[in-house]
Amino acid sequence: MPGRTAQNEGATTATRILDVAEGLLQTRGYNGFSYADIASELDVTKAALHYHFPTKADLGEALVTRYAERFMKALAAIEAGDDDPRAKLDAYADLYAQVLQGRRMCMCGMLAAEYQTLPEPMRARVLAFFDENVVWLERVLERGRVGGVLAFRGSAAEAAMLIVDAMEGTMLVSRSYADPARFRSVAGGLLDGLVGGRPDAAPTGS
Repeated sequence: MPGRTAQNEGATTATRILDVAEGLLQTRGYNGFSYADIASELDVTKAALHYHFPTKADLGEALVTRYAERFMKALAAIEAGDDDPRAKLDAYADLYAQVLQGRRMCMCGMLAAEYQTLPEPMRARVLAFFDENVVWLERVLERGRVGGVLAFRGSAAEAAMLIVDAMEGTMLVSRSYADPARFRSVAGGLLDGLVGGRPDAAPTGS
């Protein structure tokens, strides 16, 4: 079946392009690589890249979409796992730690630093990624508080936003120091202080 074989080969090429571009984006940023970089690494022509992704904006949107879908699947797996809310939060932080261990940044965190220069569709997808994370965390935090396992000041939504922002920021600083252990220490301390069982506990500065 020549048609199906050609289709499969096309899908494989597109996936390879996305894989290489993802690595470049997570280490250099969206504005830090070009089609020439991808073509060189894959040993293909730039025309071949444009065949699958006509513009860099198309490639960027596909990258964010794939990354977000993969991240949401990971959150679904955490949701289906251990019932302990704190364990879920630890697993959430570990998603970031694993990326940092590979000397990369969260893709959407990297893109947030370049937000003003991104094409509009990419901007919308980056914000949607953060919003989806907040919604998931809010649900975990609220369940934990209702169940008497977690205690924190303010709304679950505010606590969820704090966690997302802190994870992204701590990841960036830890990457600058090339110190994944720094991230784990700070992330663990944040969760301890935020959900350490004291209703009057609040993040520093609140």
